[in-house]
Amino acid sequence: MLSLKWQRVYSDSRRRANGFQGVRVTKKDIVRTISEEVGLTQQQTKEIVQKTFDAIVDCLVRERRIELRNFGVFEVKPRAARKARNPRTGQSVDVPRKHVVTFKPGKYMEAKVRDLDEMIDQLSANLSESTNPTDQTGGESNSGKPDPEPPSGRWDA
Repeated sequence: MLSLKWQRVYSDSRRRANGFQGVRVTKKDIVRTISEEVGLTQQQTKEIVQKTFDAIVDCLVRERRIELRNFGVFEVKPRAARKARNPRTGQSVDVPRKHVVTFKPGKYMEAKVRDLDEMIDQLSANLSESTNPTDQTGGESNSGKPDPEPPSGRWDA
């Protein structure tokens, strides 16, 4: 469960209309929340947050890896050159080799996300029960149609 100080960030008015699919949290939202929590001005907090992001990028460029305990590991990995296909024309295209940043979440983050999945599943089940009352026919709604499946949690579903 989110702590109260961070719940305001996630209850922002930019919530998407399609339910659990997300909230956009910006750097400004993070700065505002941290600023209120530690008692610094938003400008001071913004400078600290930006310097933290800059340090992560600089470290990735120099060391190619940064490990943040209880958060995760950022790593720069090479991608080999490959052949691809333009989906519009079907024409073969050469994609040059490049370096990409990968992220592997830490155990703490994975556990928190897993808790979120369980919470969403529970909310979906509760929502499904409250909007689809069953009658005596055993699992069918009053319209005679079978109960719909709960949302899959996929953005493209």
